[in-house]
Amino acid sequence: MTGYWKHSTRIGEARIINRAGRWQVEVGGEALGSYRSAQQALDDLTGGHTFSHSRCADTSTLGLPDALSDWEFIRNG
Repeated sequence: MTGYWKHSTRIGEARIINRAGRWQVEVGGEALGSYRSAQQALDDLTGGHTFSHSRCADTSTLGLPDALSDWEFIRNG
């Protein structure tokens, strides 16, 4: 699957992006980690287990849904 999931937050758009077979977490343009699956990336993002964001040390406080089905999927190409 080529593309990414996105959801708005108070500090910018959160994205879970497929890059070369890995899923990268970004919030407000800051990369917060790379994962083997989109679900693993989402679990760490909503659980507050990613690298800290410069404007939000604990990503679990962003109020993001913990189901990918509640995020918008954008196909590349």
